[in-house]
Amino acid sequence: MYSILISSVAALLTFFLLHSTNTSNWGWAFFFAVIAFVGSMAVVSHFIRKRIGAVMMDIQMMMEQGQKDLMRQMNAFRARPQGDPIRFQKKLMDEQRALCAKAVVMTDALNPYRNWIPFFGRQTNTTRMQFYYQMRDFKKVDALLPNCLVIDPITASMKLARMVSNNAPLEQMEKTFRRARSRARYDQSVLLASLMAWIYVREKKIDEAIAVLDKAVKTNHIEENGPSGTITRNLEMLRNNRVRDFSNAGLGEQWYMLMLEEPKIRYERQTRPPRYGRF
Repeated sequence: MYSILISSVAALLTFFLLHSTNTSNWGWAFFFAVIAFVGSMAVVSHFIRKRIGAVMMDIQMMMEQGQKDLMRQMNAFRARPQGDPIRFQKKLMDEQRALCAKAVVMTDALNPYRNWIPFFGRQTNTTRMQFYYQMRDFKKVDALLPNCLVIDPITASMKLARMVSNNAPLEQMEKTFRRARSRARYDQSVLLASLMAWIYVREKKIDEAIAVLDKAVKTNHIEENGPSGTITRNLEMLRNNRVRDFSNAGLGEQWYMLMLEEPKIRYERQTRPPRYGRF
């Protein structure tokens, strides 16, 4: 990593300069060399992260503007439906994919900084993987996942979902879940726990699903009328042997973005208002 190399050179020069000129003994020279290393690392990292932040801000603004446009189209369709709802939904999905494809291209601007900051290459891979996931390009998702930083619950849930789709052994999925749950902070494991419970229900391991949800209730702030209330509702269903009523649909977009299930489309029959005097 270039930042470490530059900081190491600065530290060595500081040490030899102070020690060889008898300005300081070796102890103080070493101390100031450490200060030079830390200072150089901070300066270089600040400069690089500022450049990276500008690129990420451009991507974020582009995505937010695109999402607002999609939401505007959706609201307009709901207010005044015209045409086939399925065709309209496909149109929105195609525009969403085009938006993510544009974001992936924009991440190329991050490539020059991959060798400057430790693990930044993995961070870039994680960002690209998430965009490919939204595009449903799962070949590229599976290719990138081994070189991603799986440290947040969303990325961990995506990895777990891909393990489900690729028919990974349950033991491997449990190991991935436990590692991700141990890293999750308070109030961050709703989706992760709901996914693991869904996997257990799928495997007919109801007791294990109950245990996962019970722990999730204790480690998350649950709002009964919000998406997180899905955990307590599912827990109640399983405890009352109503396994068929288990559903993560209450998590909304957060659940469906994993693409393990498709949202059910509700069709409303449109009736033409009466035209008095004519038939």
